Amino acid sequence: MPRGLHVVATPIGNARDITLRALDTLRFADVITCEDTRVTAKLLSIHGIRTPMLAYHEHNAERMRPRIIERLKNGETVALVSDAGTPLVSDPGYKLVRECIETGLPVTGAPGPSSLMAALVLSGLPSDRFLFAGFPPPRTTARRKALGALASIPATLVFLESAKRLASSLADMAGVFGPRPAAVARELTKKFEEVRRENLDVLAAHYAEAGPPKGEVVVVVGPPEEGADEPSEDELEAVLRAALDGGESVRDATARIAAQTGVAKRQVYALAVSIGQKGGN
Repeated sequence: MPRGLHVVATPIGNARDITLRALDTLRFADVITCEDTRVTAKLLSIHGIRTPMLAYHEHNAERMRPRIIERLKNGETVALVSDAGTPLVSDPGYKLVRECIETGLPVTGAPGPSSLMAALVLSGLPSDRFLFAGFPPPRTTARRKALGALASIPATLVFLESAKRLASSLADMAGVFGPRPAAVARELTKKFEEVRRENLDVLAAHYAEAGPPKGEVVVVVGPPEEGADEPSEDELEAVLRAALDGGESVRDATARIAAQTGVAKRQVYALAVSIGQKGGN
């Protein structure tokens, strides 16, 4: 096995989903760096692997990274794994890879399971162009602003979200994006895997009533409709009221909704000011 850092994808929920290449890498590495040694230990035990482990996560990354780099400089083979799926997605692994590249150390990957790709494939939404947007901000005002910046992107959007914030996040997505087709995928590759496909407003209403689901959640949102007609003044007013009631400023709401709908910014701004004067905010 070549020396250097090996980025290894591990199973999302089923130990059998790991690739033969990943198993070989974990078995013959000098050390395995992982988010949680307890989680990785279970996987190693199932496959009879006894490679020593080293914790590397967001809380100790700054301290541990020089130690890992030193081991690589000394000719060791290091495998980098996350708790589930492909490393470097929403974890500090990319900083280790970046430093290896800057230092001239070899980096390779053992591709495999990814919750993002699994959810995208199962959603039934266009997959020829997509954007992974990570976790939306936890608070409504910041979340709506962040979503607004994504509203006009002509691509399917993929988000991670906590179960407890799912209903409110979907409601904000419906308010910002409109009733786009979407999918909520949870417990991927596990026994109780579920993919619910509806428009955003329907999904928001469902989880508001049903409560937080169990397990890891990925939300996939379809792209804006091509050639959609401009909204009527009543529809535009409804979208603006939702934005202003959600805490967006007139300026931010105007910029976002003008970009999203194609309506002239001055027209949107005039209507937003009118709503504010009527006490709509």
